[in-house]
Amino acid sequence: MLTRNDTTLADAREVYASIADTGVRHVGCKDVGLPREELRELMADIRGHGHVSYLEVVAETEQDTLQSARVAADVRPDYLIGGTLIEPVQQIIEGTGIRFFPYVGEIVGHPCLLRGAIDAIAEDARRAEAAGVDGINLLAYRYDKDVNALVEAVVGATSLPVIAAGSVDSPERIRALAERNVWAFTIGTAALDGVLVEGGSLDDQLRCALDAAAAVV
Repeated sequence: MLTRNDTTLADAREVYASIADTGVRHVGCKDVGLPREELRELMADIRGHGHVSYLEVVAETEQDTLQSARVAADVRPDYLIGGTLIEPVQQIIEGTGIRFFPYVGEIVGHPCLLRGAIDAIAEDARRAEAAGVDGINLLAYRYDKDVNALVEAVVGATSLPVIAAGSVDSPERIRALAERNVWAFTIGTAALDGVLVEGGSLDDQLRCALDAAAAVV
């Protein structure tokens, strides 16, 4: 994700251009930080490289969430992830071909945190699947209790693919998610701030993340 602290980088297009050939094929950003026209240009850049694009909704109000869905319907990411509204967002993006992975559980603050009982979060995943979404976006490492138990419960509660978003900041966390059959994960701040490989470039950080994911068979 071309984001830091749940906000899209002002120079996201330049940063993307610098890592477009690293082997990363899935690239995204948040719904806050760039005006619509620059967001449209970023999505066009990602498509132009043959990569898969994501827009993650971290808006804190229903009104802003719906506005972000309208922006998505206009700029056409491949995936719209995040946000806790389901049916109203589905109506806005209907017919666009955008795949939708909402958050589950109680989302608080910005950067977003996940709260609630594990059983309740898993039940949210079941309800989302029944509503016809394409997948689940889980703020696994933004949870304040047993993350491994949370991931196992949510992955086990649904047949949908699960993305783990937020605070994936080490090869160990990446491997733990892969071992629990998480379909994908997002990484932004940790890579941009050089947390995975001390002293390494952004290219080094991303290659480390890719290698950690590939290490789990």
